[in-house]
Amino acid sequence: MNIKISGDQARVGRQNVGVAMPTPAAHRGLAERLICLHDEIKGDNCLAGLSRIAIALYDESSDILKTFIHSSDGDNPLEHSMAKLSEMPGLKLLARMGGRRTLNDLAKVAAAGQDHAVRLLAAGYRSSYTVPIQSKGVFYGFLFLNSFEAGFFSPPVVHRLRPYAELISQIIMRELDTVRMMQAAVKVIRQVSTVRDEETGAHLARMARYTRAIALKLAPRYGMNDEYVEYLFQFAPLHDLGKISVPDHILLKPARLTPEEFDIMKGHVARGVEIVDLMVGDMGLQSLPHFHMLRNVIAYHHEAMDGSGYPYGLAGDAIPMEARIAAVADVFDALTSARPYKEPWTNEAAFDLLRSQAGSKFDPDCVTALIDSVAMIGDIQARFDETVYD
Repeated sequence: MNIKISGDQARVGRQNVGVAMPTPAAHRGLAERLICLHDEIKGDNCLAGLSRIAIALYDESSDILKTFIHSSDGDNPLEHSMAKLSEMPGLKLLARMGGRRTLNDLAKVAAAGQDHAVRLLAAGYRSSYTVPIQSKGVFYGFLFLNSFEAGFFSPPVVHRLRPYAELISQIIMRELDTVRMMQAAVKVIRQVSTVRDEETGAHLARMARYTRAIALKLAPRYGMNDEYVEYLFQFAPLHDLGKISVPDHILLKPARLTPEEFDIMKGHVARGVEIVDLMVGDMGLQSLPHFHMLRNVIAYHHEAMDGSGYPYGLAGDAIPMEARIAAVADVFDALTSARPYKEPWTNEAAFDLLRSQAGSKFDPDCVTALIDSVAMIGDIQARFDETVYD
């Protein structure tokens, strides 16, 4: 594949690093759009008591239900929450059977020890209405509606809410399907080159989850919401897309690359950016949510904190946070994975290397966040040993 990136494209990439650019309405985050829709719903006098709308997404490969976006009149008690669906019998049944669930007295549910109900009740919420988000056999997650009023979700209110619930579900599915379309296209590209690509499905699965673990640890300090964390999780596996254009004799060389070969290898970053730009344009995915984040991960995950990285030699805060997170996750999994030319390192040995290069090559906060996630790392490694990223 002969793909070139123009000097103008490279300059644009450098100019936009780390800058929060204005976002057209069609590209607004889902959370912002949900807040607007929530305000519209409350304009109906019968629905003015709807105090919270929240979405949780389901990751079938790990059985994890995770918070995603919300619009809340009061505090959000479930930010950055994850739980196994199999450990929540009521929601598991709802996911399998469909239908809807009304809980008009959360105090009773909380008294039975249900953790999420306890946290909602402590934040002032008194009733709940839950709708599974699913279509054509695919279960995406749940839509949760809450009110500060006990007994709010009466049959007439539920009837008025149904079209809104359907609209929100459709918006969520459409946005997630856009991301999945991009992932599917990349998967096809990878499949035609997988015999020559050391980045196995298992590596991508683990790397994505290490990325999420780091982001969750950093979220309170850096103000990352669940929407940011989720899209970073979805986009992280695409970080080295450009490697499909690297010649076999360089990509699979079992020895150290020559300076000339390394220069060719470094070109995969620019090629990855151009490939994803072409895919978005050719496939009509201009509305891909948080496309800037995907582009940043691909373009800047080989930059270093001291400016010694490539291709742009950016340093410190000039490197977008999503790229700094992805870099630590990627290197950790590369070190702890078996490759044709090396044995896997132990987790502790990999931690030691990351510590030694924190502040020079890697963001120290990202390194600390990963090391503080040691229990989660063990679970990820056990579950995604030699699986296929899907």
